Amino acid sequence: MEGNKNAFESIDEYISKFPPEVQEILNTLRKYIKELAPDATEKISYQMPTLALHGNLVHFAAFKNHIGFYPASSGVNAFKDELSEYKWAKGSIQFPIEKPLPYELISKIVQFRVAENIERAEEKLRKK
Repeated sequence: MEGNKNAFESIDEYISKFPPEVQEILNTLRKYIKELAPDATEKISYQMPTLALHGNLVHFAAFKNHIGFYPASSGVNAFKDELSEYKWAKGSIQFPIEKPLPYELISKIVQFRVAENIERAEEKLRKK
């Protein structure tokens, strides 16, 4: 993505582009996900902070009025009932920026995605 002025090299660089109050939300979310998935690696994918474990685990991003959380369609589908108060689509959830993030729900989703990715990786190994 050379020449793209919006290309971020790291999650730190991405987060640094936001006002301090948004940086705090993003840093807390990042730290929280890392605690739930300590073996996950960090990278930028789709121009968003991404944690990967046997493939992409979750992405997150800041927007004017919300924090976007992208746990893949499986991560959204598994928790549809608990997402009723949030705007969501196939693989994304929007958490209003003016409200505290629902860390208990995020925890369940991240743990689900970790288990899902590990299962998928183990299946691939079994097929070899």
